[in-house]
Formats: sequence, C-alpha cells, structure tokens
Amino acid sequence: MTQSVTVFGAGLVGRAIVADLCPEFSTRVADVDETRLTALAQQYAVETQQADLAKSDTIAALSADSDLVVCAVPGFMGFATLKAIIESGTDVVDISFFDRDPFELDGLAKENGVTAITDCGVAPGMSNLIVGYHNATMKVESFDCMVGGLPFDRVWPYEYKAPFSPSDVIEEYVRPARLRENGEVVIRPALSEAELIEIEPVGTLEAFNTDGLRTLLDTTSIPNMRERTLRYPGHIELMRVLRESGFFDTTALQIGGASIRPRDLTAALLFPLWKAGPGEEEFTVMVIEITGLENGETVTHRYHLFDKDDPATGLSSMARTTGFTATAAARLVLDGSFRQAGISPPESVGAVSGCLQKMLAMLSERGVTYQHSRRA
Repeated sequence: MTQSVTVFGAGLVGRAIVADLCPEFSTRVADVDETRLTALAQQYAVETQQADLAKSDTIAALSADSDLVVCAVPGFMGFATLKAIIESGTDVVDISFFDRDPFELDGLAKENGVTAITDCGVAPGMSNLIVGYHNATMKVESFDCMVGGLPFDRVWPYEYKAPFSPSDVIEEYVRPARLRENGEVVIRPALSEAELIEIEPVGTLEAFNTDGLRTLLDTTSIPNMRERTLRYPGHIELMRVLRESGFFDTTALQIGGASIRPRDLTAALLFPLWKAGPGEEEFTVMVIEITGLENGETVTHRYHLFDKDDPATGLSSMARTTGFTATAAARLVLDGSFRQAGISPPESVGAVSGCLQKMLAMLSERGVTYQHSRRA
C-alpha cells in the first residue's frame, strides 16, 4: 500500500518537497493560497487542499490521515503548527525554523509516540546532521559552518534575492546569535563580526554571525561552535542601517490612524525587490569544518556544497538543498531507518549509524552533492 504524506506550505521549498515526494508517495499539499495550489496541481500528481493552517483543528484533521507530515510553513507559524501535528499522533519532519525551543514539545511527542525531526533544512539541517555524525565517531573540538543562498547577478542595492519569506530572512538579521567559545555559550548581535571570506567557486563573500546553531548548544558539548551566514560584501551594512533605524521592529506604530508594525511594512516593500525574476539564477554555498581527535590524531573534516538552480525542473537551489534534505529525512522515517519517539533535531539523526550516508546518497542522486575531504 502506498504511504501517504501531507505537506504543509506550498511556497518555494514546499514545491520542491512535493516535486520529490509525489512520484513515490500519495502526496497532498495544503496552503491558504489557492493560486499556489493550482499551479502545483497543474505540474505534479498531487492532491491539493486549500486550508487555513493557523487553525489547529484544521492541522489535526489533515495530519491524522497521513503517514507523515512535512511542515514547511513560515517560522512565525511553525511552533503552533508542529504542536498540532504532534497532537494528531502523526510523524513529522519540520523545516519552519521557529524561534521557540523545540524540546518544549518533546514530552508531548513521546506521549503520542511521534517521531518529530525538527530544523531539517540545509543549515540548520544538513550542517547538524554532519556534525552529529562526527560527534558520535570522534572527539570534536570545533565546528564552523558558513552558508548562504545568493543570486549570480548582483543587482543594486541589496545584491540579494530571498529564497524564503522576507519575514524569515529579517528574523535572521535581528535574532541574537548564540555561539560557544572555549566551552561557554556567548551571545553576539546578529550581523556582527563581519569578515570577508574567499569561497570557491564564488569569490569574496561576507560572513556574519547568525543564530544557526540552534539545538546543537543543548545536545552537544563541543567547546567551540559558530554558524555564519554569507552575503555579498556591503549587504550587511544596509541591513544594519535598516535594523538600527527601526524598520525591523515588531512594535506597532500609529500612523494616519492605522496601526502598522514596521517589520510588516518592511517585508512588504522588500518582497518584490528580493523576489527572483524569470531567468534570474541563484546558488547555494556552504562550507563546514569539523576539527578534533580521531583515532589518536588531530584531523579536520571539510564539507563543501555549491549548488545551482535546476532549469529542467524550475526549482531554485535553496529550495532544492532545503527541500530535498527534508524529503530524505522523511524517507528515513517512512522506511524505518530512523524511528525515535520525541523531538529529534538533525544531529540526533546523524548520530544513528548509516543515516547520514543514506541522506548524502539521496541528495547526490538529486544533484545536491557535498564534497568531503579530510586532512590531518
């Protein structure tokens, strides 16, 4: 009997998830936007359901008759959506990147016998899987991850296109970044400690602190860890100006008799500027370095990802690298390779023998290839 999967969210990443799952599974996608759903139904063999995913009873009903849910809603909806899925008793892979601690739902997931893999995108996601694997097989002393999705054409003024909703991108620019240095958790402002880095095959990019370590701070004791986002040089300064001027604030202002949150207005203004137009190609680049003791010697494992849009499918690089990570994890749950009641961040999946290798193989089959090297 064909297994059934429901995808919550029909955005750029949701589309990639649907495209990858529907040839193999009975796939349904739910979204409030009927236009998005119609476009998906015209291209893929997928059932569509127009639904308000802000309603927990709607989420529960859609989840209950599925073998697994992939949650690809915006971050501000993520925690409540995940909670409702878990309450339905359905296994779930989540990529919503919400700002709450997912372990708040651990007891609920265990009580309902639900396997819930959270933060299962590219970073956090594959970055956590990779360090989780090495943390189980060697004594890791440091973990450094740099990642970014960017357009090939650098168009003034932002030289950037948003692969996710603008509100989620803005969150990266305001949420304080948590790092670990010499065994101690430290907090740095987002966009801080900018550094010019040479990244092959792109050239010079700007790296800055973001809060991408997430659950790694709770699940590992690696003494030195940091995650940085990559942009073209100059983008950070523009974002800092907007942030410090109040454009990213969430406290409503009374303007001309209307109550307006500056961040909502900013997102609405930036969306058309950050939306990739027809023919505008993008790429995703990620570099991970893991250093520590392995078999008695100090070694560094390096993973390098460079991925481009797929013109054959029309899927953007960030949608592919994020969405296909989620679908690879979904397959691990559906085929029984990973079964663990409770909240499982990606590093927990990576620590299980064979899971990282299976996911890397599935990604490679879809053209998303992580180049791995080891140096002593």
